[in-house]
Formats: sequence, C-alpha cells, structure tokens
Amino acid sequence: MRYKILVEVIDYIYTTLNYTNPKNMAKIKQKKIYVLDTSVLLFDSTSIYNFQDNDVAIPITVLEELDNFKVGNDTKNFQARDVIRSLDKLSEKSSLNEWVSLGKGKGKLKIVMPNLVNGRNAETVYGEGKNDHKILNSAITIVDQNKDKSVVMVTKDINLRIKAKALGITAEDYLTGKVKNLKKVSSSFPKINNIDTQIINELYKKGFVEENGMLGDEILANGYYILSNGKDTVLARYDEATKSLERVDKQYVYGIKPRNVEQTFAVDALLNPDIKLIALQGVAGTGKTLLALASAIEQRNLYQQIILARPIIPLSNRDIGFLPGDANDKISPYMQPLWDNLKFIKNQFKSTEKKYKLIEEMEESGELSITALAFIRGRSLSNVLFIVDEAQNLTPHEVKTIITRAAEGTKIVFTGDINQIDTPYMDEESNGLTYLIDRLKGHKLFASIHLEKGERSELANLANEKL
Repeated sequence: MRYKILVEVIDYIYTTLNYTNPKNMAKIKQKKIYVLDTSVLLFDSTSIYNFQDNDVAIPITVLEELDNFKVGNDTKNFQARDVIRSLDKLSEKSSLNEWVSLGKGKGKLKIVMPNLVNGRNAETVYGEGKNDHKILNSAITIVDQNKDKSVVMVTKDINLRIKAKALGITAEDYLTGKVKNLKKVSSSFPKINNIDTQIINELYKKGFVEENGMLGDEILANGYYILSNGKDTVLARYDEATKSLERVDKQYVYGIKPRNVEQTFAVDALLNPDIKLIALQGVAGTGKTLLALASAIEQRNLYQQIILARPIIPLSNRDIGFLPGDANDKISPYMQPLWDNLKFIKNQFKSTEKKYKLIEEMEESGELSITALAFIRGRSLSNVLFIVDEAQNLTPHEVKTIITRAAEGTKIVFTGDINQIDTPYMDEESNGLTYLIDRLKGHKLFASIHLEKGERSELANLANEKL
C-alpha cells in the first residue's frame, strides 16, 4: 500500500513539473550568474553572499569605484571598506580572476574584465570614459562567455538597468530586504465595531479587559485599536504578556498634547517602558519627531541621556566637507529641524519657568544631545533614549547596525516618511524604515504607529493632500 502511494506521488510530481522534459530539467538545474554593480555593494556590503548557490561576478571597474569610496566616515565609506575586506579574504583562497567559492551552500565569485568578442560595445553605444558603460561591457563579456547560463545584471541604479536592457542584458533591482506588502507597513489602526457594551464599560472602569478572541485576525502584539459599540468608543492596546486589552488615554508630554487618535497611540507607545523599539511613520507635519522628543524629555529620569540623530544627506550629492567651520558648524544646517522641534517644546513655557530652564540645563550638561548619525557609529548605547529622525533614508543594514548598538536600558525610536526618500538608490520598498516595520511588526518589544493626519497647519495639509 505504501509503495503504491509513493509511486502515485512520484508520478504526480513528474506529471505536474514535467521533469521528463529535458528542457525543463535543464532550467531546473541551471544556475544563474549575477553581475553586481557598485550601488549594490554600497547598499549591502554582504550582498555577494545573498544569491543562494548562484555565482556572482564583479566587474573590475566596480573595484575602482570602491577604491574611490573607501575613505570617509559616511555609511557608503564603511560599506566600501567592508566589501574590500571580504574580497581580500576571498583572494587568499584563489586568484579572483578565476571562480572562487563563497562558502558552503553558496556559489562562486569572480572579478571580470571586459573582453568583447561579438561586436557589442556599451561605450560605442553610450559613449566612452564612463564607468557605468565599462561595467556594462563586463556584463556583456559574461553573457558571451556563458551562453549556457542565465546572466542577470543587478543594480540599484534605475538608469543603468534601462541601459542594460537596451543592450539585451537581463537586469533587475537588488531584491534582498525589499518589502512587497506596503499595506502592512502603512496600514491605519483597525476599528473593531459591534463590541459588547459591557466590555466598553469595563475598559473605562478597570482600564483593561481580557481579549478573549474579540480581535480575531486583527490581533497583534502592541497593536492599537479603536473599539466601538456604535455609540461609545474607546482606544486600546493589546498586551501580549497579559493577553488583555488596555485602555489608552490622551496624555500630555512636556507641554505637548496629542491632537488626534494617532498621536494618542504614539505617545502611549513612547511612554511604555516595555516597548523598547518604536517606528513612527507618516507624512510631514504629523508630529513624529515632536512627540518623540517631548516624550523623551518627559521620561528624562529613566535614561542617562537623550540622543537625537539624523543621517546627513548632502544636497546635490556634495560632501559636507566643503562647508566652512568645524564639524559642528558643518552639520548644523542638517540638524536644524531637530533644533526647531526642541525650540517649539521650550516655547510651551515661559523662559523663567522651571521646565524651560531644565531643557537648557540638559543641553549644557550633554544629557540632551543632537548630532549626526555618523557620529554614533561604533558606540554602545546604554540607558539611552535614542531618536533617529529621517529613518527612511537609512538602508536595512544601517537600521540593523543601529539597533545592535543598544545595551541594557535603551529605547530606540525611528521616525520618517517612506514617501520622502532623498537617497538615489532606495525607494519606499527598500528603505530601512519600511524593512524594520515589515520584519518586526507584532513583536512584543516593538510598536509601529502610522500617523496620517497632519497637524502642522492647513497649508501643510493642503500640500500633503493635493500636491
């Protein structure tokens, strides 16, 4: 009987997949060769190991570009150095002009020099002297030398992908870390209707109630919900540890009052000591950074230091080194939005009031610090409330690096708008903030708040809605 079932299963597999067809067998067994552009390696220094058992080719021109990027303190400089070290380690096994193993279960790697033999020449088509065209020629060489294999060029440069496809080369974006389900990232708070009036009353009276399956498929650790019986409404958060719903009330934080439901949920998460990691995502003017900073100051006694940081995205791709002054002078223009938020909080009080003076004292003592994110690299963050602004401009790798800096007693808050990305090789699907929410949403240490309603001004709201 078992033998008969086994025969039927095997027969089904052969019939369904058509393994008996030699062409299909060749496709199944066929490995690919991925040709990587510099942008991929600077985006993820470990990318050469992320193509399963397929082979990876790196054009020699990419090495030249990595050499240009290896000096400096920006993330791209650290990434370039990481890649160079990885390639140096691989070169100890064998010469890189031959295929060298990337390790168990992985493919092989080779540095490729253009050796055109079929007449196709990217520099003839697009012009000489540009590195992108030399990289395309290396890809053409790989294609011509491996007629029996599928060759794919991988680059985060959209225009280079278009140029490659125009030359008949298969090209695609680097997909590792790319999030497909943006609805999960940008979803609003579920409104659960038809809640029993007794449950609503119990939440108001006791502040909590056992969940008992009332959320159904919507249940999520640290998920925020609007519960209604058609007449009365109550805001609640699901606590996975107690399997209960806890009432969420509007709370002032250092003179700042939440103006809507979303901000109320955000403040609740920011003040919850059990939530160690928070993502505040939303358009400009929704109060992400302001609420994070005000909540941090409100909890100043729980942390040794409050640090606000943001990545520096130089205008027109020019390095900040050309700006006059010392390091603080150079980064000051980029940090101004953070200072503006701090000034707004201070202005909730008179200059003679204790709370106003306390912020100034925290600034002078270093308990409250505003700095560039690059200056945080390598530090161990212990008993710190760390706010990272404009997190949509970070790569998934950078977000991971920041979180792994957290020691005991630290809380990290990422804020940003995935629709306003200022770096050329990322989009709303591949940035670090999107990646963070997609991977951690529903974890007991993490809360994600999507703020939709702008509160800055009618004019700002008009721009967000109509432009």
